[in-house]
Amino acid sequence: MACLQAAGVASAASDTEWLDTEGQVQYAFYTEDARALTGLAARLEAKTGTEPLQGYYAALANYRLSLTLTAADKARAAAAAERCVAHLDSVLQERADWAEALALQGACLNSVAALKPLRAPFARPHSRSQLAHALALEPHNPRALLLDGWLAYEHPKSSADASKERACEELQAAVAVFEAARAGIEHVPEWGAAEGYAYRAQCELDRGEVAGARDALERALLIAPDFKLARRLIARITAA
Repeated sequence: MACLQAAGVASAASDTEWLDTEGQVQYAFYTEDARALTGLAARLEAKTGTEPLQGYYAALANYRLSLTLTAADKARAAAAAERCVAHLDSVLQERADWAEALALQGACLNSVAALKPLRAPFARPHSRSQLAHALALEPHNPRALLLDGWLAYEHPKSSADASKERACEELQAAVAVFEAARAGIEHVPEWGAAEGYAYRAQCELDRGEVAGARDALERALLIAPDFKLARRLIARITAA
């Protein structure tokens, strides 16, 4: 019994450490701080050990770095996206059916496809298959729903409004799961709720639902007050 209690304490301490790391990565992403993300990615990559969460958070830091750099430095953004994929390849060798890693790798592969067109014929189908696998394993995983919905929104299969509307429905489903999860015990990984509200706001703006968009953005900023994307969208509403 004492050994089981000690293991539980150690697990809780590890979760707290990784949640702190996640918080640093997310804050740097929300504030669009590429320098901080570069440092976090390097620190995580330099750590010794094979704990899956280490590889997962090294991948997350690189994914966030890729998104942050996409407009300003496509070469560095592409390299970060490829490092994300590579880290998750290693993680999935240890935990082949981990939905969190599959979903994140799907998002990183999509970034590779967008930033390196020659890789797109392989990377984009693999992106879709990884996200589909994640959702098959955990249909209500909020990050899998979030990433799948947002990528479908950004890259609809057709130009029809119905394609984007289905993506927005998936994003709304992600937000609902995040809302339910916030009432429970924290666990790793935890990220995504603020992004879910921001992406939902963009769907509301597409429909002309300004009040709904404002409400979603206010909720995003309650979670992440320094979220620059949400602040830009609020400013856009105010200026209209």
